[in-house]
Amino acid sequence: MPGLLRGVARTAVVAGTATAVSNRVSRRQAGRWAQQDYERQHQYEEPYAQPQEAAPAAPAVPPSTADDMTAKIDQLKQLADLKAQGILTEEEFQSQKSQLLA
Repeated sequence: MPGLLRGVARTAVVAGTATAVSNRVSRRQAGRWAQQDYERQHQYEEPYAQPQEAAPAAPAVPPSTADDMTAKIDQLKQLADLKAQGILTEEEFQSQKSQLLA
């Protein structure tokens, strides 16, 4: 009889351990899935939320004017660099500059 009790006790311990491990793995996996769902949800929501928050801010200078000025300044810098490198002559530089500023 002691051998039978020992076998039953061992089986109970193994079954209990297996159940505890299984439950822990299930809880951990459920937590991971919940975290992934949360991240996916916010990943899709963020691109739509940002333009709505940025829209009310009005720039002092109209965007087209600011963009045009920035582009012209960049082009003038490039022309000046080309002139400094000797690729453009003074006349070519002045001609291109007057076309840009017109």
